Amino acid sequence: MSIAEPADAPKIPGPHDPYAALRVRAFRQYSTGFILSVVGQQLQSVAIGWEVFQRTHKALSLGWVGLVQAIPVIALALPAGQLADWADRKLVVVVIQSFYAICSLALAWVSYTHGSIGVIYAILMAGATCTALSWPARQALLPQIVPTAKFANAVSWNSSFFQICAAVGPALGGFLIRWRTWPAFVLDAMCAVACAVLTGIIRVELIAEKRKPPDLHSVMEGVRFVWRTKIILATLSLDLFAVLLGGAVYLLPAYADQILHVGASQFGFLRAAPAVGAVCMAMIVAHRPPMKKAGRAMLLAVAGFGVATIVFGLSKNYWLSLAMLFLTGAFDNISVIVRHTLVQVMTPDPMRGRVSAVNGIFIGSSNELGGFESGVTAKFFGLVPSVVLGGIGTLLVVAATAIIWPEVARFGSLADAKASETNI
Repeated sequence: MSIAEPADAPKIPGPHDPYAALRVRAFRQYSTGFILSVVGQQLQSVAIGWEVFQRTHKALSLGWVGLVQAIPVIALALPAGQLADWADRKLVVVVIQSFYAICSLALAWVSYTHGSIGVIYAILMAGATCTALSWPARQALLPQIVPTAKFANAVSWNSSFFQICAAVGPALGGFLIRWRTWPAFVLDAMCAVACAVLTGIIRVELIAEKRKPPDLHSVMEGVRFVWRTKIILATLSLDLFAVLLGGAVYLLPAYADQILHVGASQFGFLRAAPAVGAVCMAMIVAHRPPMKKAGRAMLLAVAGFGVATIVFGLSKNYWLSLAMLFLTGAFDNISVIVRHTLVQVMTPDPMRGRVSAVNGIFIGSSNELGGFESGVTAKFFGLVPSVVLGGIGTLLVVAATAIIWPEVARFGSLADAKASETNI
């Protein structure tokens, strides 16, 4: 005879399910489209970097690649966030992915016909415009198809998928560019079309609140929300300056050619190494319960990213450089999971597009501007000083963040993060 359990007895949580998000059909569809999109973008990134450097042999030319892609992110992020909170997010992604595919086909044609570098920069800016407009909608769509209880797990898997693609894409790109670069751009276009189709068939079951028409005041609400929510502001600022200063990836074509003296295939593996490290870390995180001391873990991870960047900058050995790039990806993945979970879970749904847009300004522009900064410093100080100084700067940013925002180090479990309606 069993004894009845009291009604108010505390519930013992069940075992952690590392595959919780993958059991959601809409998430599987979303992720498949996301995977194809990222593979295509990585193919494009590798092919562009290699073609531009081989045709110019100037590190600054790689910096211009970053700058022309950063400008649309900075200029359009806030309007794109408003668009994501006002329009059908799924439709926004579908339409803009289709335009992105056209830009990729244009790159293929210019590459095939050996068109001017200036035209390549112009097409890259057009493609970056598409990315800037669709990114907030894509990010804000995810919480609508994954229950809150499974969201941190979804972020871990999404990060894993991204990094797997970021490993496969450069490796495949390295193989393709041994012959010609234009096939990589064609594959990128095909991936974008497939992403649009898969996104279009997603059933959005979690209904968002009724959205207000756009106006100037509402466009700035995302900025005000981030400013008031200090933990989000701190994590975004930390990632912004760390990536801005540690933009060694954009210099990899020059490093492979002038420092490590390796060819296209080895360059592809170098480009893939951070993603492989991130995949390994993401799989570890996905199979563990939510971080209990997420803030401290993020600070230590960004510090580790800085140290690995310094060692990479000083290395002249291919295998040591490969290992350091692996570590930069592993450390960066921890930061990505913490930041993305906080931004999406702590933001009320009606504002997710605009807050994701602010996130895009911090993160998206930092990647591209970091490439421009690295190209400029490499021109004036050389390749090695550019990377080493960036790593040192990253360590200083970690120290400054810990001092200015002590709440970051004190932040506990990601499972406790929730939307604060008082900050709307």
